[in-house]
Amino acid sequence: MVQLDGKVAIVTGGAKGIGKSITEALAKQGVKVVINYNSSATAADELVNALAEQGSEAYACQADVSKLEDAKRLVEETVQRYGRVDFLVNNAGITRDRSFKKLSREDWNQVIDVNLSSVYNTVSAALPYIAESDNGRIINISSIIGQTGGFGQTNYSAAKAGMIGFTKSLALELARTNVTVNAICPGFIETDMVAEIPQNVLDQIVAKIPKKRLGSAEEIANGVLYLCRDGAYVTGQQLNINGGLYM
Repeated sequence: MVQLDGKVAIVTGGAKGIGKSITEALAKQGVKVVINYNSSATAADELVNALAEQGSEAYACQADVSKLEDAKRLVEETVQRYGRVDFLVNNAGITRDRSFKKLSREDWNQVIDVNLSSVYNTVSAALPYIAESDNGRIINISSIIGQTGGFGQTNYSAAKAGMIGFTKSLALELARTNVTVNAICPGFIETDMVAEIPQNVLDQIVAKIPKKRLGSAEEIANGVLYLCRDGAYVTGQQLNINGGLYM
């Protein structure tokens, strides 16, 4: 078991939803968390303040990680502030759901850039520092949709499946180092994104889940904690937290 106190983590999209729960879970274990956000400045600042009141240390950093220079700046600010990077959690993501006939090239580009290209951007910037850690972790938040596909989600599914392929390949390359690389594939989780699904459609989805409920963001955060703390011999894997929906 790795002692997390004093470690430094970057969580992209770390101010809201699943990212917020990941930030909170790591911070409670003594990890210094850099909360990356693009447009959620208020939420990021409120989270930093709330964590400070609990005795945890966090720092909010605006960066559009779909842009390489922004991702480099995010990592540079982290190193300047804390001197190291141990954990990188790639959680930033968006959806632009359309049937393929209605899917514009802009819809495609935006989702691929934010969900997939951002992973290249952050990892390429952070890996030299993570490699110096005794227990480096790269954790990519993919999705069940990257495993099963989803109607009206060719762009999102392609990006999330790409994250899985990236994870496996990089894990192979880094297997002889202290760095592990894994993906977490959430099922349908109680977030603002899922809240946008019409209730009748959501009811049909829940009916197909063996556990008969949506997951919580805290359950995804617990998966991140497991990989950071206990996952030294786990690499190149997909941790499926989905209530049994994909077996």
